[in-house]
Amino acid sequence: MLRHPEFDPVAISLGPIKIHWYGLTYLVGFLVGWWLGRIRARKPWSPITEVQMGDLLFYIALGVILGGRMGYVLFYNFDQFLGDPLSLVRVWEGGMSFHGGLIGVLLAMWWFGRKIERTFFQIADFVAPLVPVGLGAGRIGNFINGELWGKPTDLPWGMVFPQAPDSLARHPSQLYQFALEGVVLFIVLWWFSSKPRPRMAVSGCFLTLYGIFRFAVEFVRQPDPHLGYLAWGWLTMGQVLSFPMILAGVAMMVYAYRREAQ
Repeated sequence: MLRHPEFDPVAISLGPIKIHWYGLTYLVGFLVGWWLGRIRARKPWSPITEVQMGDLLFYIALGVILGGRMGYVLFYNFDQFLGDPLSLVRVWEGGMSFHGGLIGVLLAMWWFGRKIERTFFQIADFVAPLVPVGLGAGRIGNFINGELWGKPTDLPWGMVFPQAPDSLARHPSQLYQFALEGVVLFIVLWWFSSKPRPRMAVSGCFLTLYGIFRFAVEFVRQPDPHLGYLAWGWLTMGQVLSFPMILAGVAMMVYAYRREAQ
């Protein structure tokens, strides 16, 4: 049985200024995504230039932060928002929804695409392989904060989380998500997108794999206490939000390859 290291959530403290690890992980995700995006922008089939990558990063960052926080409030913690509306802007306390962030990024890509006269899926297929870097970084932030732990387990890598309501060893589900959503998803998408693919196929691959990974990890992740299981003693909000992603991703890939074959 392992024990969570109980990291100090504050990475750097300069008088009244406190920089949290959670914020730094997002910063690292954005910077690495920008660097990888510049590499992709050098490809002859890239819809954007290296110079435009900086502007795209700005739009995506807005989409992630605004969409992720609003999604968390709407999908997972709406009652707290009603009682404390300012909780919406306290991002450093944790609480970001991937599904909300995805909606924010989709809107940001559409807006950016219109600005540079590119189609939505030209931008989406370009960005999709970069997203797992940010997802993985965010899960490391969750682990450092000791939040979003898993269900009790007797596996040898079970971990006791000090903030949990008991001293039971639990699945370190944040690390499972880091491995699947961050590492595996990045490797597959980077390889898949290394050659020209039918328009929409890369985006469809991302939605399909992320949805499958998230749906699977939810079986060992402790559901939010104020939501619990929505049905059948196992269905969580994360699964409800991920299942449509799987369907949409598969449909997009089928459509993309059928259109190319015509």
